Amino acid sequence: MRASRFIAAAAAATLALTGLTACSNESTSTSATGTAEGENVTVRIGTTDADQQAWSVFADLAEQEGITLDIVQFSDYPPVNEALAQGELDLNKFQHILYLAKYNASSGNDLKVVGSTEIYPLALFWKDHTSLDGIEGSEIAIPNDDSNQGRAINVLVQAGLVTLKDGADELAPTPADIDAAASKVSVVPVDASQTPSAYKEGRPAIINNSWLDRAGIEPSEAIFQDDPASEQGEPYINVFASRAEDVDNPTYVKLAELWHDASVAEAVQKDSRGTAVEVERPKNELNDILERLEQNQK
Repeated sequence: MRASRFIAAAAAATLALTGLTACSNESTSTSATGTAEGENVTVRIGTTDADQQAWSVFADLAEQEGITLDIVQFSDYPPVNEALAQGELDLNKFQHILYLAKYNASSGNDLKVVGSTEIYPLALFWKDHTSLDGIEGSEIAIPNDDSNQGRAINVLVQAGLVTLKDGADELAPTPADIDAAASKVSVVPVDASQTPSAYKEGRPAIINNSWLDRAGIEPSEAIFQDDPASEQGEPYINVFASRAEDVDNPTYVKLAELWHDASVAEAVQKDSRGTAVEVERPKNELNDILERLEQNQK
């Protein structure tokens, strides 16, 4: 695709070895301050899923608006925000608001939300079952990482299977916050990559989208999922992020708007096998959520 220059395999290998940002060419991208008539700008944007069809559609659409996307693929999450904070990227799109809030709180940096994209429901799977019937007394495998553990517990809360103790952190509960005596199931935190194995062994498991795809599990097999429209879902809205001084950059704002074009939305649905739920929220509301989550981390 002519509008994007994707990272080469050798560069990806270098990234894995050094932990630093790898760029798809040696030149520095032009920081976009606007797109005047006939002016072309290049925006360097970092992600962890550049191979998805939506990126190709998005880049072609951006090119029609005079914006060339230099898409930088990362193999892991942690370096992406740091690369943005250090000015090696102009934007990134790989994370939800809670992940961004935790990064800001721990790093002391001040990245902001330029626009929203989608939310991906987190779901409970139980092999050869189509409902929650009979699940009482089960041990449910949940991902143990910071991004998904609290949300997984809240999936079980919404399903009526788990009760939290009084005073528990309702946004990001831990297994210690579960009132075992009042709950119908127990949880077993495991590495997210192991949740499909638990499912295939016949145990109920909460599995996020990336591992569903790798394990060949159909999203339609879920027996319960959280509600993307609920207040509990707000932290998990995926976003475009920039440095604070660039949050109103008209080119970046334009890109966030273009992501909601019907052609991109169609590609997102194909990439996610129909699980993505589009979210369009005002930028000020998204940054209010970010600030609230950051305060919760302190």
